[in-house]
Amino acid sequence: MADKIKTIYVCSECGYESAKWFGKCPGCGDWNTMAEEIREAVRGKIPSPVRAKPTSAPVPITEITTDDEERYYTGSKELDRVLGGGIVRGSLVLLGGDPGIGKSTILMQVCSHLGKILKILYISGEESKRQIKLRASRLGVNSENLFVMTETDVEIVANQIQTEKPDLVIIDSIQTMNFKELSSSPGSVTQVRECTNILMRTSKSLDIPCIIVGHVNKDGAIAGPKVLEHIVDAVLYFEGDKQMSYRILRAVKNRYGSTNEIGVFQMGDNGLSEVENPSLMLLSGRPKNVSGTCVACTMEGSRPILAEIQGLVTNSGYGNARRMSTGFDYNRMSMLLAVLEKRCGYYFSSLDAYVNVIGGLRLDEPATDLAVAIALVSSMKDIVVPEDVLAFGEIGLTGEIRAVNHAAQRVTEAARLGFTKCIMPWYNLKTLTLPEGLDINIIGVRTIRDAVAALSQQS
Repeated sequence: MADKIKTIYVCSECGYESAKWFGKCPGCGDWNTMAEEIREAVRGKIPSPVRAKPTSAPVPITEITTDDEERYYTGSKELDRVLGGGIVRGSLVLLGGDPGIGKSTILMQVCSHLGKILKILYISGEESKRQIKLRASRLGVNSENLFVMTETDVEIVANQIQTEKPDLVIIDSIQTMNFKELSSSPGSVTQVRECTNILMRTSKSLDIPCIIVGHVNKDGAIAGPKVLEHIVDAVLYFEGDKQMSYRILRAVKNRYGSTNEIGVFQMGDNGLSEVENPSLMLLSGRPKNVSGTCVACTMEGSRPILAEIQGLVTNSGYGNARRMSTGFDYNRMSMLLAVLEKRCGYYFSSLDAYVNVIGGLRLDEPATDLAVAIALVSSMKDIVVPEDVLAFGEIGLTGEIRAVNHAAQRVTEAARLGFTKCIMPWYNLKTLTLPEGLDINIIGVRTIRDAVAALSQQS
């Protein structure tokens, strides 16, 4: 008797599976993403657990060594920082980002450095060999160890990897790969998942690192099911506005390093160049003697980064006041406006309020609350915040300033860039230990009222 054919519906955005079709995905809430998929039921006798033979014997963890772990340095300190020190042999790395953000560019620059000592196989399903050559010539990449292949059949790709046995494999991109045994089209949920599984097994069996480029959907997440991110060892995102020259590389998942590190790059005519001092870059061109601007310090992994926050408060020309934020969470901005109105008496109900983080950086850390609040009050009262003043601290609903972590590193970074005054939580002063000879005035505040009062005294 033939096996029954099972029809299911799979969301192309999140991978949610259902026996019936939905106009709106119950998993992620997107509309018109449920695609029909045909699966053949697998029937047969389940083998007895007693007869199953283990593929490997259990080993005490004390006898497992990591001395033979080898990493390939990419030639970019920023990229190595995000990867946790370099590319690990046998690892599977997923690189995502908006079209034109610089994914293929940075990979070609990695080929330029590693191609001097390693054999690299670059497989493209989107571009022809001539197009790849033109981009390589523009970036100055001309290595005899770089082999280019244009193919979309994942089985042919896996066989080529087993035959050539390169030191590094780059797949650009996973959405163009297809497994001919499946009836679904390339880029579908099933194709992306199965192709990644084949590449993962090939990479792990041969101990060859593989970098996979992934497209992103309209929300900025990597297209395809979430299981794709569970299969790979590291997930990297390229962030930034294509109209601006700065790019931020962030690790969302990393089995071989921290997920809090970021790398900052600048896009130029010759490709991506590293930005060794992001704080200096983000503060360049800062206006002088203008209200509504304050500098905050946020921690990205082990690196303190100073960013300029601008606030604008104006009279509303409509019935309802407008609220807009760029680079800062909109809901948190609304919460800060409510705290300033309830606890400090600054009424924003009839005023339009805007918040902008300069440089395309997105601040998610609560420690930037104090700088945002100071920028809004500065714009409302037209009080100029001195150029040498820095502020950081988390604001609670009662108006208190909560302590934050890594306070000493933030203050040290501020002093290194020429700031002479720092408004910070009073509770951090108890455990604050600064290097000797650091010339900076620390102002500890307990509430948002104290911070505004200290601001008035400094101005």
